[in-house]
Amino acid sequence: MSNELEAFIEYISVIKALSRKSVDAYTCDLKQIELALNKPLISLDSKTLFNLLSEYKNKRTLNRKLSSVNAFFDFCYKNQFVDEKKKVKFSKIPKLLPKFLSYQQIQNALSQVDRSSVLGLRDYAMIIFLYATGARISECLALRREDIEGEWLHIRHAKGEKERIVPIAFVAKTAVDAYMNELKKTKEYVWSNYKGEKLSRISAYKITQKYLGVSPHVLRHSYATALIAGGADLRVVQELLGHSSLLTTQIYTHIQKQDLKETLEVCHPMAKEHLWVE
Repeated sequence: MSNELEAFIEYISVIKALSRKSVDAYTCDLKQIELALNKPLISLDSKTLFNLLSEYKNKRTLNRKLSSVNAFFDFCYKNQFVDEKKKVKFSKIPKLLPKFLSYQQIQNALSQVDRSSVLGLRDYAMIIFLYATGARISECLALRREDIEGEWLHIRHAKGEKERIVPIAFVAKTAVDAYMNELKKTKEYVWSNYKGEKLSRISAYKITQKYLGVSPHVLRHSYATALIAGGADLRVVQELLGHSSLLTTQIYTHIQKQDLKETLEVCHPMAKEHLWVE
């Protein structure tokens, strides 16, 4: 690994305080390119880069690697490792609207959960918790008892190590309390498996798949969608979700646009084409 790349990895680990997962992703992408290049990454030019990455047919994978390269170039320029700032353009990909579930769909799924066992109480509480707080699954799995403070949830292990405090609905807190009260002994983490060990991401995925047929992240999308549909300000939703940029939150404005379209179709006379007389 070149000196510049080592410095960049230290920067995003210590100064930027990115999550271990993000640091590993940057490291893997950049080391892979540098090894293929067989010389310091700082000497990379656009033509060589695209020749190296031409094997990636998936545009999302390609853009992730380009993002890593651009972040590295930006770091090198700001630290005067290079005289000119390089930036590689991303590949265009179609924008996909986030998948989400309605409140009724979630209620229907919850009615199927057997709460006569501790694991049933856990599954029920976790689904409600994810939908009521909009927490990322990593934030959910890192939850400790002391992180729920009355009507507030203290998310201490957020993406990029950015802590935030969000309100937690009474029904969600009640469900979590009911589950924790049935545990035979106090655990460090709220969510645990049948062995009493910290619940894994795979196990959490299996829970939401079993009852809802989706990944845990869809519940985060459903939370945001419900807020926007209810008239919440976009910046408030940004704060609740812990997004560093408002641009990330704006993917949920499709709900507002759909509401506007439906309102026009119902209320505006020109939308009712069969009534129009020329």
